[in-house]
Amino acid sequence: MSKEEFAPAVIYETRDRKAYITLNRPHAMNAINNALRDGLDESLRRAEADDDILVILLIGAGGRAFCAGMDLKERAKNDSSGGTVRIKREDVLNGCKKPVIAAIDGYCVAGGMEIAMRCDIRVATAKSQFGMPEPRRGLMSSTALHNLSRQIPLGEAMLLHLTGRSITAQRAYEIGFIQVLAPDREAMMREMEALAEDVLLCAPLNVQAIKYIVKTGRNLPIEYSWKIGDLIDTDINKTEDRKEGPLAFAEKRKPNWKMR
Repeated sequence: MSKEEFAPAVIYETRDRKAYITLNRPHAMNAINNALRDGLDESLRRAEADDDILVILLIGAGGRAFCAGMDLKERAKNDSSGGTVRIKREDVLNGCKKPVIAAIDGYCVAGGMEIAMRCDIRVATAKSQFGMPEPRRGLMSSTALHNLSRQIPLGEAMLLHLTGRSITAQRAYEIGFIQVLAPDREAMMREMEALAEDVLLCAPLNVQAIKYIVKTGRNLPIEYSWKIGDLIDTDINKTEDRKEGPLAFAEKRKPNWKMR
C-alpha cells in the first residue's frame, strides 16, 4: 500500500468559524468507500454540533476529482465475496442545517455528483466534469434520481440519467447546477472563501431558518410553505439578532450576531 492509502479518508479542520471537510483519497479519485462515507458523516455531525461553526466547506483533495463516485473496486470485491451492500439510512449531508459549499475540481460523477447536489452552493473549476454513469455499470443512482430533476431542467436531468453521458463545467453552469465557475483551483478556492465570508455576514439563525424553509417548502404546495415560513419568521422576530441588524445599520457598524 502507498502512504496515501494509510492517510485518513476524510480530513476535518476548522478556522474562522468555518469547517473544512476534505475528501482525502486522491489516489482513488476520492471514490466513496466505507471509510470515506463514515468520515464524511462524522465530520458533518461534528460541524453541526459545534456552535462556533457557521458554514461548511466541502473539498476534494488532489486536483483530479472532487469525487468519482462509488469505489467500484471495493464494490466488485464485495460482490465476489458474496457480501451485501451497506444501505445508508440517514442522509447526514442533506439533513445538515448549516450551509454547505462544495468546491469541485475535476471529476464529479455518480455518487460524487450526488454529494455535490446535496450541498447548497457549488463552485467548480473550468476543467471539471459532471455525470451520472451508473446505468453504464448496471447500477442505479440513489438520491440523484429524486434530487437532480428538482435542481436542473427535467430534460437535462434525463439526459444525464438515461445516457450516462458527462457534461462540462461550462454546461453545468449554464443549466444552473454550478453557481460559480472559476478558471483553476486557486481561483476556485478564492471564490469558495468569498462565498463563505458572505454567509458569515448574515445572521446565523436567519441563514439556518432560510435553508430549512427553502429546502422543506420546495416539496410542498406554496400555501403550506408560506405557513412554515410564517411560523419560523415569528420565532426569528423574537430574537436579539433581529433587533441587532437594523440597529447596526443605523449606527453604521458591523452587526454583532449573538445567535439568540
